[in-house]
Amino acid sequence: MAAANGSSELYSEMEVDAFRRLFPLRYHEQHLLKSVRTDARKLGSARDTTLALGAVASADGSALAKIGSTTMLAAIKMEVMTPTVECPDEGSIAIEFHMPPICSPLVRPGRPAEAASVISKQLSDTILSSGMIDLKELCLVGGKAAWMAYLDIYCLDADGSLFDAALLSAVAAFSHLNIPVVSLNEDGRIVLVSEDNVQLKLEKQPVNSEKRKLKLKSPPFSLTCLLHKNYILADPTAEEESIMETVVTVVLDSSYQLVSLYKPGGPVLAHTSVIQDCVALARRRMKELHSVLNEAISDMEVD
Repeated sequence: MAAANGSSELYSEMEVDAFRRLFPLRYHEQHLLKSVRTDARKLGSARDTTLALGAVASADGSALAKIGSTTMLAAIKMEVMTPTVECPDEGSIAIEFHMPPICSPLVRPGRPAEAASVISKQLSDTILSSGMIDLKELCLVGGKAAWMAYLDIYCLDADGSLFDAALLSAVAAFSHLNIPVVSLNEDGRIVLVSEDNVQLKLEKQPVNSEKRKLKLKSPPFSLTCLLHKNYILADPTAEEESIMETVVTVVLDSSYQLVSLYKPGGPVLAHTSVIQDCVALARRRMKELHSVLNEAISDMEVD
């Protein structure tokens, strides 16, 4: 009798799996009718989120962010550059988002993913427009030397809400960033002062006497919502995004001010009431992400 029950359960699981593959939209809609998702989450709930600072020892700042299975590794390398004529007292930030083939079966070797360049531009626009970083803080010698912060973000697992995880990893990496010590050499050039170069540090007054942190003002956080009929699904998975194609990404700063709203097409119209609901979900999510970031910073300080 037990064997018969086991066979029946196995057969039932196979039927469910087959139905999910053959009729994915109907499968998801059956769950939505019960106000629950296929991973047992409520419609407005995000997946578990974790942050680890200092994930790359050779970087000046780094972080590993996970939202569900979606995983991002962000690393910052600082280089001295000559500032532009237009902004002689400001540094610069260059952001690149990478999607290697390991992150998803949809990404083919030798072919850059279309989403990578879009997310790179979206990240750059968001971080610069949010005012999180004062570029004047990156100035070393006005008109002569400033910092260029190269931020590279690698998607290790692309399971939906890529921008949300990428932005979180970027904010965390800048929170972890230690700006190196630099000094003027005999030729008047800026050089890094390493631990092995103590004599130089004694002979020349460092431009910045010790490694320092950037002052981050109102870091931005985002929430991607999936729209389907009258449903709003927060933090969609890759499977949900592939089946229900209308997404809205809301970016808020720590003061709950709207930084940007991004809706890349899709069949569902985003009415005012829908946008307001998405913003309300983003505000709730921002509190969660801010808490996750503060906890990661506290853990780093203890270590």
